[in-house]
Formats: sequence, C-alpha cells, structure tokens
Amino acid sequence: MTTTIQISEALQNELIKRKLFDRETYEEVIWDVIEDTRELSGQTKKDIAEARKEFNEGKFYTLKEIEKEAGL
Repeated sequence: MTTTIQISEALQNELIKRKLFDRETYEEVIWDVIEDTRELSGQTKKDIAEARKEFNEGKFYTLKEIEKEAGL
C-alpha cells in the first residue's frame, strides 16, 4: 500500500542531503536512516568482538598479501 505524508521543507531538505544518488527515493533514504539506528543482534555483536580479537592478534591478511596470492 502506498500512502502520502506531509513533511516540512526543512525535513525535505535534510532528506535531499542524505541521498546517495540523485534518483534515490525518499523512501530509500528513510529506510537507510532506520537501518542505521537499529540495534545490532547478539550474534552480530559476537562476530564483531571475535573479528576485533583476531585483528588485534594479527590474524588478518593485507590487501597486498591477497593480491600477491591471487597473482594480481
């Protein structure tokens, strides 16, 4: 279902500033804002903590190492 809402000119200008590309709709901009404010899931928080731990332990590859391994 599609609906129409009224917004102030100030809000419209703010939404325009947040567009990633000219043809992006206001709905897409609003969904992006909502996504940015959502709480991360417990699993995501665990995954981030594990990734940070591995990084701090030096368990990662640099871009140059990956390129070399891939023959690029």
